[in-house]
Amino acid sequence: MSEKPSVLFVCVHNAGRSQMAAGWLSHLAGDRIEVRSAGSAPAEQVNPAAVAAMREVGIDITAETPKILTVDAVKASDVCITMGCGDTCPVFPGKRYLDWTLEDPAGQGIEAVRPIRDEIKELVEGLITEIDAETAK
Repeated sequence: MSEKPSVLFVCVHNAGRSQMAAGWLSHLAGDRIEVRSAGSAPAEQVNPAAVAAMREVGIDITAETPKILTVDAVKASDVCITMGCGDTCPVFPGKRYLDWTLEDPAGQGIEAVRPIRDEIKELVEGLITEIDAETAK
């Protein structure tokens, strides 16, 4: 792992799950971990229900925009976490890959997005614990 660990969250539209995960990781880890997110087929904007759900927990992702997944983003990341994009994420030796199976918040209201947000928080907290253990070695 590099001096400052880097995590890339990838989902299809980079508008919901990956944006919430990036928001959680930035919020919980501060500047200890570099955070990226991208999508294999980015939407035009971040899902408003995801923005509202994150705002409820004090995390502002309104300035975020969906980004296209690039080979360079994967190469620059220590950990690549996919969320429903299947095998569209390029694979490189020496990278750690995780696949988080999460419901897609696309087209859902905030009531349906809240449990997804909370599940992502738990996964991110576990990821931070793992990364901290790795960097302490």
